[in-house]
Amino acid sequence: MSLIVQKFGGSSVADAERVFNVARIVTDTYKKGNKVVVVVSAQGDTTDDLIEKANEINPDASKREKDMLLAAGEQISIALLAMAIEKLGYPVVSLLGWQAGFQTSSAYTSARIKRVRTDRIAKELDKNNIVVVAGFQGLNRYEDVTTLGRGGSDTSAVAIAAAMHADLCQIYTDVEGVYTADPRKVENAKMLKCISYDEMLELATLGAQVLNNRSVEMAKKYNIELEVLSSFTHKPGTIVKEASKMEKMVISGVAKDVDVARVSVLGVPDEPGLAFKMFSRLAAKKINIDIILQSIGRDGTKDISFTVAKNNAKEASEIMEEYISNVGGKSVSVDEKVAKVSIVGAGMESHAGVATKMFEALYDAHINIRMISTSEIKVSVLIDEDKADAAVKAIHSKFFDED
Repeated sequence: MSLIVQKFGGSSVADAERVFNVARIVTDTYKKGNKVVVVVSAQGDTTDDLIEKANEINPDASKREKDMLLAAGEQISIALLAMAIEKLGYPVVSLLGWQAGFQTSSAYTSARIKRVRTDRIAKELDKNNIVVVAGFQGLNRYEDVTTLGRGGSDTSAVAIAAAMHADLCQIYTDVEGVYTADPRKVENAKMLKCISYDEMLELATLGAQVLNNRSVEMAKKYNIELEVLSSFTHKPGTIVKEASKMEKMVISGVAKDVDVARVSVLGVPDEPGLAFKMFSRLAAKKINIDIILQSIGRDGTKDISFTVAKNNAKEASEIMEEYISNVGGKSVSVDEKVAKVSIVGAGMESHAGVATKMFEALYDAHINIRMISTSEIKVSVLIDEDKADAAVKAIHSKFFDED
């Protein structure tokens, strides 16, 4: 008998027909003699609808009250799915995040899971119940409901799998697995049978929307084997596991991220400690920096550009304006019409010329590169936002059509 954790996203339970489809997948797994824990997201666009309702009442509402509202979406989903499973004739119980033992930090709307006390889940499984858990939520030390941020249900599922030493964690989505590029944008994108934790983490962080990056981090930490598959086609999906267990491809995928802004600080003094002084101010405000480009100093000054998430661009710019007003500098500018396009692959470490091949694809497509960032398994470039889809197609074609 295996313990299997299954997670279903909002599109998988968007209406009554899809709820019953999920119920059949769950009960089919249960009928094979497995213990089953199911984690469910809010239906369809429920979370966005709740945010809209909140804004109608009070756009400046406290994050605590927003969490109280947003957590309602998953409560609806688990109850409806449990009702469907009941109707199919199987024993089931639904649990809210706090009932399932999720204890979190106190950061409302973006809480982190501290621990999962699995006593209640274990008792229900011992009664041979299918356990349906509300993803995306937990309880903090003040006994307030918290939510985990976008993609939090993925993280909830992996956390349960880790805490209960599950044999498999299946993440059901509206795509059949992890692809070499977004199949909705690139017609010849190929589905991967396997991908390493590190590659999946990079792709998730760089804009691929199949898995939440926090869930991949947790799966790697606790060595939880993940399977990404479709709730609609009932076909085997992509396995995410340790790299040593699989053959390395040169690259595993191409991803784009349009949630990017470039901040340029021009004419600052060319002196020791400049980078530390600038970026420590941003770090103090919890603003994450990605790509950094620094010019060679001339005439006692130099320029520094860096990228941040778009929602941090205004604050980052204001911090830099204040900085140069104190130490000197010409100007600060922000460009939000940029995108980051990246290639990821564990095989890049042992294959020369991978970056050159990427740059050649962009040259052939007449796409200019603004900034470059590299690591052992990743190359990212910053380009004009309106060229992002063309860049992904050109790079994908260069690596996968010519092989």
